Amino acid sequence: MSPDEVLANSGNAAWMLMAASLVLLMTPGLAFFYGGMSRSKSVLNMMMMSFGSMAVIAVVYVLWGWSMSYGTQDIGGIFANPFEFFGLKDSITDADGNFIAGAFGYPNVIDIAFQVTFAIITTALISGALAERVKFGTWMLFTGIWVTVVYFPLAHMVWGGGLLSHSEDGLAAKIFGTVDDGEGGLTAAVAPIDFAGGTVVHINAGIAAFVLAVIIGKRAGFGKTAFRPHNLPFVMLGAALLWFGWFGFNAGSAFAADGAAGLAWVNTTSATAAAILGWLLAERIRDGRATSLGAASGAVAGLVAITPAAGSLSPVGSLALGAIAGILSALAVGLKFRFGYDDSLDVVGVHLVSGLWGTVAIGFLGTETGLFYGGDYKQLVVQTVIAVVALVFTGVLTAVIALALKPLGWRITPEEEARGIDESEHAETAYDLV
Repeated sequence: MSPDEVLANSGNAAWMLMAASLVLLMTPGLAFFYGGMSRSKSVLNMMMMSFGSMAVIAVVYVLWGWSMSYGTQDIGGIFANPFEFFGLKDSITDADGNFIAGAFGYPNVIDIAFQVTFAIITTALISGALAERVKFGTWMLFTGIWVTVVYFPLAHMVWGGGLLSHSEDGLAAKIFGTVDDGEGGLTAAVAPIDFAGGTVVHINAGIAAFVLAVIIGKRAGFGKTAFRPHNLPFVMLGAALLWFGWFGFNAGSAFAADGAAGLAWVNTTSATAAAILGWLLAERIRDGRATSLGAASGAVAGLVAITPAAGSLSPVGSLALGAIAGILSALAVGLKFRFGYDDSLDVVGVHLVSGLWGTVAIGFLGTETGLFYGGDYKQLVVQTVIAVVALVFTGVLTAVIALALKPLGWRITPEEEARGIDESEHAETAYDLV
């Protein structure tokens, strides 16, 4: 990049570096959120699963993740050639040592920094469904395989010009045709909308968590023992860090310090606040109490729901979206007891349910194409299609990976589970109590 180009994009570059840092903070925030929801004998393992995801994925993203997600050599609309930019070759500087400009004007390396944080948090989210019973080594191996086989391809399909994008070869173009993109090419007449990761992050992590919970099985005592959160202040702290980091997640997905980022910021706050109220209302009616765990979980449900829609809704529409997300997720977390799957920390009830709602609701609440704003049915159809495809794609591949790893052993022994996974897997305890 020339000095003039660097100067012209310096504000956006500064914002995107900050946004990347905020999203990276979300994973330690998730560690506190999940750790507080766990029992005292498993809090360290729960936090280590998040930190382990950070370690593995930051390495593989540099090696082949960026290339698979955003490379130019598309393979069947599913993923890009992992060797094109292997080790980030030809991705940071050109032959003269100048930084390569990315698609949004600032140096491409900043976009790489931003995108790796999404891969990290998505994979870490899955761990909440597996609390207290999974070998740490198997989890670490799973993260490397899953992010390669599932996350990188889905990121390419949605954001990298693949099957679920606005590409002229994508599913949306096949459903409702194409139009001139104004640059001599074609684009889908009704483009799928996923502003910051409803499909790539939340539906993806949520259905993977469900599949793993079913295949790996329940904790000892599930349905009979009260698995109470051991540290609710940790949960509240984690929710606060997640909310703070989410401004990088959503406002950063505008890829500029501009009005779109400001709208995403306001919509994110609006939906999250409304979701807290929705969850607490559902709790109050159902249980007669409004809890701190409910407030923290409601905040996350709102953040999840607004993620795909942050750039497409009005603030008032975001309030409606968030309130409904809080109510839906508050009701959905109880489904695990009805259907007998041990989603330990409610990844399915929060991320899958609110992720699906947020993705599909754009078809109703989108200010340009939504049914409630003068649009027709087409956006709703496209949003539903991309949600269903993401569900099936991730569900099937996660099941294959989970079953392939079974011979290595997913579960710790019943004795180790009773004693506590912190001690058996890490030879540590969180609290040295006399």
